[in-house]
Amino acid sequence: MDKLRHYILSHLSILFFSIFLPLFAIASVIFLIKLATYTAVIQLTLLEMVKLYLFVIPELLFYTLPIAFVVAGALTLYRLSNDNEMVVVFSLGISPSFVARVLGVPALLLTILLLVDFIVVTPYIKIISANFLDKKKSEAKFNLTASEFGHHFGDWMLFVNKSDQNAHVFSDVVLFNKAMKDEILIKSDQAELINEGGILKLKLDNGESYSYNNELLKTMIFKTAYINDKMSTDPMIYRSIIDYWSNNELRERKNQRLITNTLLSLFPLISIFLVIALGVVHARHQKRWIYLWLFLSVVAFYAASIVTQRWFAFHTIWVVALLWSIMGYIFYRRLVGNRF
Repeated sequence: MDKLRHYILSHLSILFFSIFLPLFAIASVIFLIKLATYTAVIQLTLLEMVKLYLFVIPELLFYTLPIAFVVAGALTLYRLSNDNEMVVVFSLGISPSFVARVLGVPALLLTILLLVDFIVVTPYIKIISANFLDKKKSEAKFNLTASEFGHHFGDWMLFVNKSDQNAHVFSDVVLFNKAMKDEILIKSDQAELINEGGILKLKLDNGESYSYNNELLKTMIFKTAYINDKMSTDPMIYRSIIDYWSNNELRERKNQRLITNTLLSLFPLISIFLVIALGVVHARHQKRWIYLWLFLSVVAFYAASIVTQRWFAFHTIWVVALLWSIMGYIFYRRLVGNRF
């Protein structure tokens, strides 16, 4: 029995990695394309891009591992069946339930790993990643350069004709603001960008200010002036797993993630009988559209996990898991259990 268990698991591991690695590569490419859009807003070094990629790895693993396991399990049994090895195994008096137990162990371990991933690891990584991006967006305000298109500085439009980016000093600066009661235009010979405790200060030297409306024009000459702009929101603080999932911040979104991700974590375990039903065939008498059925099964489960939430809320977890397990067992008894 141990040799048979090892034989099945060795074939499973080979197929699993041959399916998982391409899936993971495709998911990584999609993220890298998304990462490229960040560079339109913030400047990222190669090391920072690698850092962001490392942040997203737990999420990529979460969505690729369950699919890879279910597909690999079914294709492993299908390959062994086409080589008539499963027929020989059952002819020796070994029941299909033994195969279910063999696949059940890695499925259970994978389910535990996925639960730890999305409950413990992913929240912490998401907060770190969000804080990192917010920090980079705030720092992006320092990247003011001479440009004909101008920059946003709070409610102000800032036009810089000459800049020394390393020293954050600018020459021949014009600011415009129409958010106030009077439209304001400021011209300054020199400006310096200063960061003091999360407050960006634009220090203006030797300039003129004009405020005007339909009735009045005011002019003011100044030696030194300051314009403040508060940087982005304070960084999120990670306290504990319980605090993250129990606080009411983004409550609806967290509930959806809890329901969907719990079901996706259970997907490998509750699909064991369906995997056997799809994978075990008699090569001479049975021809199954296994790839089509695997595709439909994955799509149906993911759709059920998301769509049924609007009716059952948190009850979706046990309703979908129970119905999926029963459906898989019915197919197993009908296609495999009663034949072998």
